[in-house]
Amino acid sequence: MSVQFFRRLTGVGADALLAVVAFKLRAFFCILSVSLGIAAITIIVATVEGAYKKAYDIIDIFGPDSVLILGGSTEIRAVAQRQKTITLDDVSAIRSSFPSAYFVTPMATMGGVDVSYRDHKHQTLVIGATSDYAASWSWILAEGVDLSNDDVTGRRNVCLIGQYVAAQLFDQLSPIGKTILIDRLQCRVVGVLSQRTASQMGHNINDRIIMPITTVMRKLQNESRYITMVKLRFRDAAYLKSWIGQLRDFLRQRHRIKFDQGDDFTIVSPDEIIRFLVAFTGSLVVFLGITGVVSLLVSGFVLANLFSLSVSERTNEIGIRRALGARKSDIFYQFILESTILTTAGGLIGFVLGLVSSKFLVMIAEFPIYFSWRAFVIGLGMAIVVGVVFAVAPARAAANLNPIEAIR
Repeated sequence: MSVQFFRRLTGVGADALLAVVAFKLRAFFCILSVSLGIAAITIIVATVEGAYKKAYDIIDIFGPDSVLILGGSTEIRAVAQRQKTITLDDVSAIRSSFPSAYFVTPMATMGGVDVSYRDHKHQTLVIGATSDYAASWSWILAEGVDLSNDDVTGRRNVCLIGQYVAAQLFDQLSPIGKTILIDRLQCRVVGVLSQRTASQMGHNINDRIIMPITTVMRKLQNESRYITMVKLRFRDAAYLKSWIGQLRDFLRQRHRIKFDQGDDFTIVSPDEIIRFLVAFTGSLVVFLGITGVVSLLVSGFVLANLFSLSVSERTNEIGIRRALGARKSDIFYQFILESTILTTAGGLIGFVLGLVSSKFLVMIAEFPIYFSWRAFVIGLGMAIVVGVVFAVAPARAAANLNPIEAIR
């Protein structure tokens, strides 16, 4: 019984493959319609996984025990456009009032600064910070030495550079000890930061220069009081929400903000980063999800119509096969197998299309996309489901044809 069943199954499978090869135009349109829908689904799954992976990569760099305080209101998103409201006095007060913060690192930033070495030129982000900048970001040096307290107190013209800056200015040369121009200020490179893979909200995290905060404020910004932001790291991350609440109350009191007024600063925590990335990706998932579902439905209807047309075209063939002893179930499963073969091929091609499209999205917009076996399995599974579901009606119609009338 099992041998006979296996023979019938292989026979039905062979007939299905021959039919797919024989009806090339139908096969092309079926595969095309399915592949477009699966490509969209593949990108959706990869985008969701990529968003979560990126969120946790950023938090790993940011530090799960970290808080970033930015000057200005949340109504203005761009850091460069925010009003400066955080001062060095605020930083000193935070240090003395929050002993549980083992890092309190002030930063003064400047974007799009011209830097050069000989005939190599580049524009980059310049960050003025204290000597604990690298430690507060858990960022080790690839070569050279870190900034020192003497560099900060002495307003020395020294700097650390990121890997991207090193590549732009020095190619394969070692930057250590070389003097570069930073907005017409001569500065000696004392260290090179190690390579990091994560980007920072679309910005290459390795494209930066770190200088003593006193040097940046006095010699580049002509500033003596206001900074851009301050980073804190607390000893016990379990109480981070409590520390954030206390920081907010502390700064509101220092800045004399009235009860009915909003904060003139912004506190960023790991939870805020996750919420932002999930919300950002969520809108994309909704858009792509609707597109993917519609594409799959359209491909399903196209497949059903093409198979219904195929039943009409192959009526004589079906009648002859029934007359020669083929069962209704043989005809039914042949059409189901034909559809499954076509949609599986469409699913595989759709996955490849999704992979290529995602690479393009990453290049033009740096979308957080991460491919795993889950994206492949979900895409292929949905393709097979579409093939089976939308082929049932045409397969039943073919199986229920009267052999005598079909031959006529």
